[in-house]
Amino acid sequence: MRTVILRRGLVALFAAAVSFGAIVQAQAAETLRIGYQKYGTLVLLKAKGSLEKRLAAQGVQVQWTEFPGGPQLLEGLNVGAIDFGVTGETPPVFAQAAGADLLYVAYEPPAPTSEAILVPKDSPIKSVAELKGKKVVLNKGSNVHYLLVRALADAGLNYTDVKTVFLPPADARAAFERGSVDAWVIWDPYQAAAENQLQARTLRDGTGIADNHQFYLATKPYAEQHPEVIKALVEEVRAVGEWSKANPEQVTEQVAPLLGLPAEITLTSVKRQGYGALLLTPEVVAAQQKIADTFYQLKLIPKPLSIKDVIWTPSATVAKAP
Repeated sequence: MRTVILRRGLVALFAAAVSFGAIVQAQAAETLRIGYQKYGTLVLLKAKGSLEKRLAAQGVQVQWTEFPGGPQLLEGLNVGAIDFGVTGETPPVFAQAAGADLLYVAYEPPAPTSEAILVPKDSPIKSVAELKGKKVVLNKGSNVHYLLVRALADAGLNYTDVKTVFLPPADARAAFERGSVDAWVIWDPYQAAAENQLQARTLRDGTGIADNHQFYLATKPYAEQHPEVIKALVEEVRAVGEWSKANPEQVTEQVAPLLGLPAEITLTSVKRQGYGALLLTPEVVAAQQKIADTFYQLKLIPKPLSIKDVIWTPSATVAKAP
C-alpha cells in the first residue's frame, strides 16, 4: 500500500512539474523581452506605448531592460535574458564570433556624425596621426571600435600603434576628464555631452569611414517562432523613427528627462541620429561583412564570419500580412 501511495505521489509530483514547466514556457512565449540602451529609437518606442497596445491584440506582453552598451546588451541576448535589442555595428560581430544564436532583423540609416574620437579641449593633439603611442579609451566591441580602426588606418597607423583602454561610457568619461587617457572614442549622447560640457574637440567622426548603422537583432529561436511579433515590432520602430525625424524638438522634450541631459545636448544627439528602420539590403550586409573581415584580420575575433547567414527574412505570408 505504501508503495502504491508513493508511486501515486511521485506521479502527481511529476505531473505538477510538467504542468509548471508548460506554464513557464507559455509565459515566456507570451512575453517579448526587449533590451534597449539609454538613447535611441527604442527609448521613444517605450515612452510612446504603441507597441504594447499593438501586441496586446496578439496576447503578447512587453518587458523592457536597459543596458549600458551594445556588448552588454548582446551578452543578455546570448544568455537568453532578452529576445530583441538594438546595438551599433560592431557588437553583433563580436557576439556572432562568440557563438551567439542571433539574427539581424533591421537597420537604421547611417549616422556617421553620431560617433567620434574626442580629445580634451586643451590637448596638443590635432590629428588622428598624432595618437601614435597615446592612450585611447573606448567600450570594447562597441560601434566605435570599428571607427577607431578605420580612422587609424586612414591616418596611416596600425591598430597596435595606440594603447587601447577598455571602459564602459561612464568610467571612460571619468578617465577622460581626469586626464588618464589622451582620447576617447564615443557615441551620442555621451559624445554630445562631452562636446558641450567639457568642450571636447573632435579629431574624427565617422564621415567617410564608418556608416554607424544601428542594428535591431533577435535571438534566432524567437524570430523563427514569432515572425508576426518581429514584423509588428519593426513596423512600430519605423513609425516612431519617421515621426522622430520630422519632430526633433518634440523628441528632445521626451528624451532629455530620460537621459538627464539639458535640452540643447539632447537636441544635438537627436538630429545626428538615423531614423527609419528597414530590412537589411545586400549593400548593408556587405558593409557589415567588411567590418567582420576587418576584425578577423586584426585577430580581434577568433574566426571568419558570414553575415549573410544570420539575416532574418520574413516568410512571404508574414511579409504580406497587413
